[in-house]
Amino acid sequence: MALSPVAGPPQAAFRTMPVPDLANPAFKANPWSFYTRLRAEAPVLRARIAGRSAWLVSRYDDVVDLLKDERLSNDWTARMPKVFLRFAGPLVRNMLNSDPPDHTRLRALVQKAFTPRLVETMRDRIQRVCDDLLDAVPREGRVDLVEAFALPLPLTVISDLLGIPGRDRLRFHSWSKHVVGGFGTLRALPRVVPSMWLVKRYLRRLVAHHREDPREDMVTELIRAEQEGDRLGPEELIAMIGGLLVAGYETTVSLIASGALALMQDPRQRDLWLRNPGLAEPAIEELLRFVSPLDMASPRIPREEHVIGSVRIPAGEPVIALLGSANHDESQFSNPDSLDLTRTPSKHVAFGLGVHFCLGASLARLEGIIALTTLMSRFPGMRLADHPERPRWRRSLILRGLESLPVTV
Repeated sequence: MALSPVAGPPQAAFRTMPVPDLANPAFKANPWSFYTRLRAEAPVLRARIAGRSAWLVSRYDDVVDLLKDERLSNDWTARMPKVFLRFAGPLVRNMLNSDPPDHTRLRALVQKAFTPRLVETMRDRIQRVCDDLLDAVPREGRVDLVEAFALPLPLTVISDLLGIPGRDRLRFHSWSKHVVGGFGTLRALPRVVPSMWLVKRYLRRLVAHHREDPREDMVTELIRAEQEGDRLGPEELIAMIGGLLVAGYETTVSLIASGALALMQDPRQRDLWLRNPGLAEPAIEELLRFVSPLDMASPRIPREEHVIGSVRIPAGEPVIALLGSANHDESQFSNPDSLDLTRTPSKHVAFGLGVHFCLGASLARLEGIIALTTLMSRFPGMRLADHPERPRWRRSLILRGLESLPVTV
């Protein structure tokens, strides 16, 4: 993929430069050198993403402005293939891809479940899940840290919160994996569409079961909101549950696994955290910045011509904020490609900004702190497994996460 010049004065942003496959696992392993060049040579770059034209925004200040600018729409579903929308339906027309006032209304229905105070009440449950998972890890030998720990922890926590039965959790993850991995890749549609259909069918059955047998969980609360006329339609109910379930664990898996990898690769920083338990909160912010579990924000669509710097972006052309690039911008962070757990403040954009700031940020932070503190305390000598077993990165356009992380304990 390369830059497509548009009318306007000559400038660095319009220099032609090759764009790698941004979903490729090899790229995800180390995107920072490309992002550094992008910020220097083409900070607003027009490229082909999944066969369509889109603008990539890479500098920190531009990304912050873009995420806060309510003149741009977050509803990009009109650009999706019709066959995809027919099968996916409400799963893509959800709170994450909506604009005010609909977004405001939908967010208000679930926001109270994710306040820092209420999330803090989940601390003991998260700790118990961590302990149970690590108790099952062999005392010596090799283990895949993603499969054994980083995946089941947040999947269990969000499933508990929503009321997803334990027997269904890994099955749901297999569907989610196909959907997230194929996002923005036309070649993956034959695999994505059936998974979306299975997710939609499963959620309809889940809602029907909760209507017959109400419980103390968020799905039941959302059903009550619908029944009490709180302007939550049946399709919106499915969309809300699906969006919360996927968004509630996918990026946290990446934070825990990628954070563990970063700490193993920098033993001095790992030991610093172990010696200073009070460092946990700034440390998790630095890890969020450093590993950037969400590599890019969902596309924003200008309702009219939009200008970033001196670059004019036509109305209707998607604009994508590269969160990973912004989090490694040398104009905002000193030595951005180095891990520094004492870095404060860390004004990263790992959770986005503005009205679409991540609803589950408090929960993700708490899970990350408990998971990594417990893991390092239990296995201070844990290290990467020897060749040929190396960390494998996921194929995903929007996420930056590990498929597997073989370690020796």
